[in-house]
Amino acid sequence: GSLLPDVPAVACFDTAFHATIPAPASTYALPAHWRRRWPLRRYGFHGLSHSYASRRAAEMASGTGRAGARRSGSGLRVVTCHLGAGASLAAVLDGICVDTTMGFTPLEGLVMATRSGTVDPGLVLWLADRGGMQVSEIAEGLESNGGLLGLAGTSDMREVLSREAAGDQDARLALATYMHRLRGMVAAMVAALGGLDVLVYTGGIGERSAVVRARSAADLGFLGVNVDVERNAAARPDADIASEASPVRVFVIAAREDLEIARGVRGALAL
Repeated sequence: GSLLPDVPAVACFDTAFHATIPAPASTYALPAHWRRRWPLRRYGFHGLSHSYASRRAAEMASGTGRAGARRSGSGLRVVTCHLGAGASLAAVLDGICVDTTMGFTPLEGLVMATRSGTVDPGLVLWLADRGGMQVSEIAEGLESNGGLLGLAGTSDMREVLSREAAGDQDARLALATYMHRLRGMVAAMVAALGGLDVLVYTGGIGERSAVVRARSAADLGFLGVNVDVERNAAARPDADIASEASPVRVFVIAAREDLEIARGVRGALAL
């Protein structure tokens, strides 16, 4: 501010897109006096990415005559998968976020590069009480030494895939755990929407790993997801990788938080 006192500053919060999540989805069932004393709720993160990806998906869906385009008389139901070093999902109904996988912190939800994702809180209490670990040690394990790194010894998805192909059992377990959590939470987002019209992959892994896309979609056929093998293998953002017969459109969309920030700034300054 002191360097450019006449230039307006605009803050674009990564949690803002999730502010519309209804109370049942954002509330933790904690003692009432805790919630009165502190703002303990699910906030969600990666909002800039989910906001952009869901808007871009709506544009792409409305531009096609194929199945999965906007349904007459009801909102478009989109699940956005931001898969990078950090990873989260969002359930978006006609442009409005109704659920997400990250919570009070970015630790909740999916297995990530170094973050554990969701764990039983009783496990954390056990580590502190019975395991004799300090809070700082537990935090470091959950945030910096967990996830793919904790399971496979590397946080790089490319390396995990390479090691799995070479027969490494730790890498195999890491991928299976990653996929199990991803598929299950996609289904949870669909439940929040009451159905699915568009599934979006974005973020470094979501955009670049055809293997991750194919495996995570493979068991989602019951939701109407059907990926075309050749389209998926050749996909470069922004692309539709669904098969012709797929009731659900499946898009690979480039993460453009920069454009979403610019959009927010223009709106805030009424440009």
